[in-house]
Amino acid sequence: MFTFPVAYLNSNDGTSILAFGEGNKLITGDSEALEKIDQFVEEHRGSYIFSALSYDLKNQVENLSSLNQDHHAFPSSIFWVPASVVRMENGAFTFVQGIEDEKSLAFLEYFFKKESADQFDAFPYLLEPRISRKTYLRNVRLLQEEIQNGNIYEINYCQEFFAENVEINDSLGAYFKLNRITEAPYSGFLSIDDFDVFCGSPERFLRKQGKKLWSSPIKGTHRRGANTEEDEAFKKALLNDPKERSENVMIVDLVRNDLSRIAEKNSVEVEELFGIHTFRTVHQMISTISCQLRPETSFKDILQATFPMGSMTGAPKISAMELIEKHEDFKRGIYSGSIGFIDPNGDFDFNVIIRTLIYNRRKKYLSCPVGSAITIQSSPEKEYEECQTKIQGILDQMHAID
Repeated sequence: MFTFPVAYLNSNDGTSILAFGEGNKLITGDSEALEKIDQFVEEHRGSYIFSALSYDLKNQVENLSSLNQDHHAFPSSIFWVPASVVRMENGAFTFVQGIEDEKSLAFLEYFFKKESADQFDAFPYLLEPRISRKTYLRNVRLLQEEIQNGNIYEINYCQEFFAENVEINDSLGAYFKLNRITEAPYSGFLSIDDFDVFCGSPERFLRKQGKKLWSSPIKGTHRRGANTEEDEAFKKALLNDPKERSENVMIVDLVRNDLSRIAEKNSVEVEELFGIHTFRTVHQMISTISCQLRPETSFKDILQATFPMGSMTGAPKISAMELIEKHEDFKRGIYSGSIGFIDPNGDFDFNVIIRTLIYNRRKKYLSCPVGSAITIQSSPEKEYEECQTKIQGILDQMHAID
């Protein structure tokens, strides 16, 4: 457990960014969160800002509410200007914020030692589902009735796996163990206030560079094969699955619509459609959509147009979020939200919080929510199996002894 905030965003391609140390911080509830965020970002322009956006920030974006039980107790957002920020590339590091002094270098030494460890502490925690298989199947069928009635086209329905009275004494070690399992391109670790977040996400929410904005939603999942031949067959099956392609294209259309609200005319472009990407535990279908931003578009404007990400809601977005609230039995909190950072020049990169373990140290509560996209073509049993594939691919290996 750290006495100061720490964030690590790791692309697992030799590049990463590490932030640590106390600095100015904004923690928002549900009241005027977007205005406070915009003001904080403007006041600290020229500095690196790290951020965690809860899914429930949606209540400010769309004037919604969340009344489900809040097990995580994560705020609607956290923004933080770290004392030190270090960019890493292929083993070399550069301080881009703060100074190289004895204290900061001692933390870096500790960090690198953890990252290169041969073994990590045991992770023996057994997570149980908050709802039964029977309840899950019933809720999926109820959501398909909503689709049949024309109220929605697709919805991301999630369930929570959890454990209570958990003591995690080596949070950074737990993250690095997870990262060796997932090797995900939008991996991240966050330790701030009462919370530790261990993220093995394969999905990018938003990246801004200059006036260009990208989003890369995931819709479509298949487990890995036992060998190369089986892997290739599974990738081909995923690419040609009508149900998975239907899910993906609906979210692509949703993201195109979101981006068009802040884009220069005729600049929204689908750069990749139905791309099959392979990760340590699963194959995923990923599409990438981009646009050129209109002049003077603020961070608040971008959040209002795009948050929460369509891959974690469904379409139409507002109707889907209302039904999520009705049929899920837990408040998502940081799950299906985002962790990222804003550069001093205003560029940014944010992931999607999936394949993630969330820990509240004060409550000793550990959670790993998981979900899938429900369409009229969905088999409730197969959706349940997909959730099991996603979570067991992580937990089985976390439980394994190094």
